[in-house]
Amino acid sequence: MARDITQRQLRNDSGEIMRALDQGETFVVTRNGVPVGELTPLRRRRFVPADAAIAMFRGAPSVELTKLRADLDSVARQDPSPRA
Repeated sequence: MARDITQRQLRNDSGEIMRALDQGETFVVTRNGVPVGELTPLRRRRFVPADAAIAMFRGAPSVELTKLRADLDSVARQDPSPRA
């Protein structure tokens, strides 16, 4: 659940708010009682070992590069002339 904070609280307590964001808390910023924005923590990227990634794709079908290129060429317009 997001916690409402005022624009003034964001300005005056930014350090405390940043620490709370680090802990996963979300904030809705209000101005004159009207919500104007949301602060949410970024997702942290997790490292996936190479062995695990290889295992995930081991069963994937092989890619026929000529067929892939033909499919891409059929949907992508590659006219080098500038658009008006």
